[in-house]
Amino acid sequence: MTPKNELNMINRRFALGVVFFTALMDSIGFGIILPVMPTLLMEVSAEGLSSSAVYGGWLMFSFAIMQFVAMPVLGNLSDAYGRKPVLLGSLLVLSINYLIMGLAQSLVLLFIGRLISGIGSATFSTCNAYIADVTSVEERAQFFGLMGAAFGLGFVIGPVLGGFLGEYGSRVPFFATAGLIFFNLLVGLIFLPESHTPNNRRPFEIRRANPFSAMRQMSQFKIAFGIIGVLFLYNMGHHALPAVWTFWGIEKFDWSPREIGYSLGFIGILMVFSQGYLIRIVIPALGMRWAGVVGLSFTITAFLGYALSQTPIMAYMFMIAGALGGLAGPAMSGIASSQVGPDQQGELQGAIGSVGSLTNIISPLLMTMVFGIYTGSDTPFYFPGAPFILAAILTMMSLILFFRITIGFTQKETVAQA
Repeated sequence: MTPKNELNMINRRFALGVVFFTALMDSIGFGIILPVMPTLLMEVSAEGLSSSAVYGGWLMFSFAIMQFVAMPVLGNLSDAYGRKPVLLGSLLVLSINYLIMGLAQSLVLLFIGRLISGIGSATFSTCNAYIADVTSVEERAQFFGLMGAAFGLGFVIGPVLGGFLGEYGSRVPFFATAGLIFFNLLVGLIFLPESHTPNNRRPFEIRRANPFSAMRQMSQFKIAFGIIGVLFLYNMGHHALPAVWTFWGIEKFDWSPREIGYSLGFIGILMVFSQGYLIRIVIPALGMRWAGVVGLSFTITAFLGYALSQTPIMAYMFMIAGALGGLAGPAMSGIASSQVGPDQQGELQGAIGSVGSLTNIISPLLMTMVFGIYTGSDTPFYFPGAPFILAAILTMMSLILFFRITIGFTQKETVAQA
């Protein structure tokens, strides 16, 4: 199938390269501040590590809340006015956010920065809508996988770069990130063509630009709406990794910060391989449905493996299973995207983004609470891997739901009937 839009004289591959670069820069920007965020919080709050960690948790919470509200608005705006202006606007807002956080002398300014960042957090969802505009149903999941590869690569580069720049001051990585994002904005402004043609646009309706209306609109597409439910369960489990991985590594294996960094870097490298290369083989061979089943099955295996690992070597072995689990996300996104018309791709991505934000609010609190219960001094049953068991159960639920709602799905389908 040929792409549905025309990119004038600019090659489609080049345009998708710019989109990949955008996702990569966003991911590097996210990772680059991680090594210095605790230090900045202690500087600004004038309090110790424990209190600063609590402030860090509330910063994540405020970002997720704002993202939950903003995602459908930005998705609907991109359906009405095009992907490029929304993407460039998001990059501008993110650049301003990092400047504010780099200059912040109070917790209030840090919170303002994170709220602004939540508003401008549509880069990945808008990139996915762009991909849906310019690719066929058959190849879409593979390109969604490239977005996951960009995140993995950025997760490798960002923390390393942030640790290096942090040697020159806790605020330097924030200014560097602002510069990277602004450079990304200029690249997009000059080189990125608009993908969402006027004949595929629809008027912006404020009543549809909220998470609940977005879900209601998606409910008319049975499979797409079901996939959103699958993604909710999947992300609830998946957030166990960023929420407790560091604490689990210290508690279980007495890992140092360097060893934790090595483990995260290894996961990032595996993500790049899985979603940047392997998915281009698996999707054509198995189809999106079975790629999703295989990916979710490997994810369950990885969580159970982490929970039961007795040595770091065992944990690293199950990281490989976790990387193969990375096949699930692009496959699910590809199926959902195939069910929705070109005038609602942004709305779909906004709904998916809101679900991701909602799980980002709930899951870290749940997973850290479970970890605390099963590692505390008064625990009735000591088991640091308990959050991963819960994650495996949630992923198993998502696999069962995914298998049921995709019965009869074929990749030749484009827009399903309600």
